[in-house]
Amino acid sequence: MKQTEGVIKYQLDYQPSPLPPGADLRGLFRWFRVCREAGLIGRDPGRYDGYAYGNISVRAGVGFVISGTQTGGEAQLTPELLAWVEDFDIVANRLRAGGPARPSSEAMSHGQVYRAIPAVGAVIHVHSPHLWHAATGLNLPTTPRSIAYGTPAMATAVEDILRADPDEAAGLFVMGGHEDGIVAYGPEIDVAGAQLLDALRRAQTMPA
Repeated sequence: MKQTEGVIKYQLDYQPSPLPPGADLRGLFRWFRVCREAGLIGRDPGRYDGYAYGNISVRAGVGFVISGTQTGGEAQLTPELLAWVEDFDIVANRLRAGGPARPSSEAMSHGQVYRAIPAVGAVIHVHSPHLWHAATGLNLPTTPRSIAYGTPAMATAVEDILRADPDEAAGLFVMGGHEDGIVAYGPEIDVAGAQLLDALRRAQTMPA
């Protein structure tokens, strides 16, 4: 059955609130713009049933700050479009969040990256047909195609990939069951973004 993009599949406990004090969001805004310009985050009526795609997050003192649901089509990211994920429970499929906006459908997968590798400071989830189809050639780890996005099973699959090399605080992986879905992570958002663009350049030069 065809998956529906943009649908939050976890149980959300959301209460509007300010963003966490002291969170440095400058890199979040900058890399959202870079990814938008590269077509890695956005909205296209001809793709994914017209839903916006892609999201971006940075670790906060407690939890993490992530672009809100369906914000990929916005021209720029602003504080009003951010959510603060304070905690999540994979077994119960429940996520607790505040901030001005509701969190993205992929918030639980972001959270699993932060939980699996404490040194990770930023996560960028994009959609790239070039990278997705070049995953084998680029030797990128891939979650099983049978696992849908935004589910506890996806979060568990992400953990399995990360636990294979828990000392590596930067990397990329492919969401096999999430069309064109790619995740980059790093100790800082500039590291995550730079390796994402480098992998994209390599994918674009590979034979079709």
